[in-house]
Amino acid sequence: MPSVAFHTLGCKVNQYDSQAMLELFEQAGYEVRDFTQSADVYVVNTCTVTGTGDKKSLNAVRRALRQNPAAQVVIAGCLAQRDGEKLLETGARLVIGNARRREVVTLLEEAVAQGQRVAAVSDILRVPYEPLAISRHEGHTRAVLKIQEGCDRYCTYCIIPYVRGGIRSRPPEDVRAEARRLADAGFTELVLTGIHLTSYGRDLQHATLLDAVRACDVPGVQRIRLGSLEPLIVTEEFVRGLKEESEVCPQFHLALQSGSDPVLRRMRRRYTADDFRAAAALLRQAFPGCALTTDVITGFPGETEEEFADTLAFCRQIGFARMHVFPYSARQGTPAAQMPGQVPRAVREERARRLIALGNELAFSYRAAQVGSVVQVLTEEVSDGVAHGYTAQYIPCAFPGGQPGRVDDVTVTGLTDEGLTGEKLNGTEK
Repeated sequence: MPSVAFHTLGCKVNQYDSQAMLELFEQAGYEVRDFTQSADVYVVNTCTVTGTGDKKSLNAVRRALRQNPAAQVVIAGCLAQRDGEKLLETGARLVIGNARRREVVTLLEEAVAQGQRVAAVSDILRVPYEPLAISRHEGHTRAVLKIQEGCDRYCTYCIIPYVRGGIRSRPPEDVRAEARRLADAGFTELVLTGIHLTSYGRDLQHATLLDAVRACDVPGVQRIRLGSLEPLIVTEEFVRGLKEESEVCPQFHLALQSGSDPVLRRMRRRYTADDFRAAAALLRQAFPGCALTTDVITGFPGETEEEFADTLAFCRQIGFARMHVFPYSARQGTPAAQMPGQVPRAVREERARRLIALGNELAFSYRAAQVGSVVQVLTEEVSDGVAHGYTAQYIPCAFPGGQPGRVDDVTVTGLTDEGLTGEKLNGTEK
């Protein structure tokens, strides 16, 4: 039996795409192995959001070939979409980018049979939604459910619209069918994800993100978690619709990028700091104690020390539960890469360190406020009698007595470096 191993970099969409391709290989009779093991085929699903993503992707390809020089390597994902045939120089047998993933097994086996190295990278700008599907998600009691592909925002720093194409949404009836499959497989929590989740439904008639959320309300699903959103989707109507769905988790990832309006304009973001502040207020009013998480870029071209100080102050004012901080990384082909006022790398990284320190402080404060409260924890695994899982606010929590896939009410008794500890309330299994 031939074997295949996967290595996935980047976002939750990539995780979903890898799982879909993995299941296609399984259906074709391949044995799935860990990427650290010798395999006949290695699939590297790449990321190109930053230069670091590029390096990690290429390192994974080299690692695969070191483990088995005779292996067939498939390169998929965003770096593959961007660099196409150039990546064949790595020794890969097949490069497929972000389309034709349903054909991955056929394309690979044809390339091997013909003794060719093939770059099957298609134009991504005007293609329909590729109907990938999964029936499980490896190693978790929660599953990622991809409902949207592509982006047409063209923020000045971002390469993603060029490598993921335009907006394509998965019809709500397809979302519901997959939600049922995953619930039947025992998944308690579904994480809705997409490249630009806020745009879901714009290419469909009479469908919105709320319709996709409602489509996941199927027997067996106790939690619905949303991926990254932009603040302008957070209207009173939207929040009211979320509140009506009791399974929606009170954790919302609102992409900030900068707390300075001049920087947001140069980024071509379509909201202001005040818009973001209003969205945060609406969510907190409807979901008291909810966790607000975000992404921030430091050292965007032209960012002054004063503008960075505005971002620091804004993040402190909002009080995020978690922050992902990235020094700006120039992407060839984006407008920002040609902007004047490129900030030196040392300054970008120093600002990132300062913002990360603030993020750690805010995260600790948010977690500390949970001590003494009762939270709901979905257990993912049990080790030596201690259950490890996540609260509805997506905070790690450890407590004795839980079982994988079960949601328990837990009294928070203490803190760890990254999460919480607690004691289960008797008779609270769900």
